[in-house]
Amino acid sequence: MNLDLDWIPWRAYTLPIGAAVVLGFLAWWLLLRIAQRMRGRDYRRARIIRVVSVPMAFLLPMLMLSFALESTPLDERALTDLQHLLHIGMIGCVTWLLVRGAAALEKAILRSYPIEVADNLTARRIQTQTRVLARVAMGTIILLGTSVVLLTFPAVRQIGTTLLASAGIIGLVAGIAAKPVFGNLIAGLQIALTQPIRLDDVVIVEGEWGRIEEIGSSYVVVRIWDERRMVVPLTWFIENPFQNWTRSSADLLGTAFLWLDYRTPMPQLRAELERICKSEPLWDGRVCVTQVTETSESTIQVRLLVSARNSGDAFDLRCIVRERMIDFLTREHPYALPKLRAEISSDTARAAPRPPSTASDSAAMRSPGAEDGAPAATAVQDPGAPRPDTA
Repeated sequence: MNLDLDWIPWRAYTLPIGAAVVLGFLAWWLLLRIAQRMRGRDYRRARIIRVVSVPMAFLLPMLMLSFALESTPLDERALTDLQHLLHIGMIGCVTWLLVRGAAALEKAILRSYPIEVADNLTARRIQTQTRVLARVAMGTIILLGTSVVLLTFPAVRQIGTTLLASAGIIGLVAGIAAKPVFGNLIAGLQIALTQPIRLDDVVIVEGEWGRIEEIGSSYVVVRIWDERRMVVPLTWFIENPFQNWTRSSADLLGTAFLWLDYRTPMPQLRAELERICKSEPLWDGRVCVTQVTETSESTIQVRLLVSARNSGDAFDLRCIVRERMIDFLTREHPYALPKLRAEISSDTARAAPRPPSTASDSAAMRSPGAEDGAPAATAVQDPGAPRPDTA
């Protein structure tokens, strides 16, 4: 009889808590099992189940245990402390669920707009906006979840009330301290909306040629052509000028310069450039121009202007045009390549007397208006002629 009397108080605890633990364990095992079975499947329902099931596997047991504790005769202080711990865990699970949902939505949009296609301008625009906005959303969710958890502590609420009372000075100090964080956040939103850069854009940053590989919440990773990575803050792209070679189109013009002799046959050069372009699949068929763009005392500068579908093809096409054009000139017109000339005069030519200069020669050598005064020399009069002042 005494055993039965001793069992009665414990039964008020064990029955509801035990039932909650058993049901919670079954829910946890079932949801994780479902998530495991859906892991290798790639349709929409399976992806949604994978996202929801794992956080719910931890949320449901804590929710059941919270209801069970309210049915027990625990004293108010112990019940409040246990409920507080469970509420923190549930807030964490809800935050986790929302972050996983934002990440899953991001992956779904990225999957619908791949950038591995030839004409990927729209896909790159949507992917850039999706990545930046998804990271901002996930950061906001984590920040709000952490704030809600902290506000469950009375001491933190009291500090918050004190901060609100002195919001002027504290707000100024907090604003100065958090300027880099909020600056990158605002810059990320500006990049997502205005899109000065997008994923896979070809850019020139600090004199380096590369592609936009990653746009994070605070920085951008630029993949340099030699496989290096340049990490640039988001605010840099808002505050500094840079080159974007694929802003509206990936089409690009490429130039190859040659310094040739004045005797270079330009019609044959133009025909050879057209033949090279038509034989190369890298040429997009838009521009194929040969022009003399500069002259010097010994050579002329010839610009070979060609077009390609993107910057990589343009660079390769420029190299091909330059190499084949030099080979063509070496084989067919070697005199067109620049040479250094020097003329050596013979002794006879060097010893030949110079013809006397005449007045007409001196007049021809004078620059018009170069001298305004009297001439440097006057004509010599004949001695036998009468002098003007003795007439």
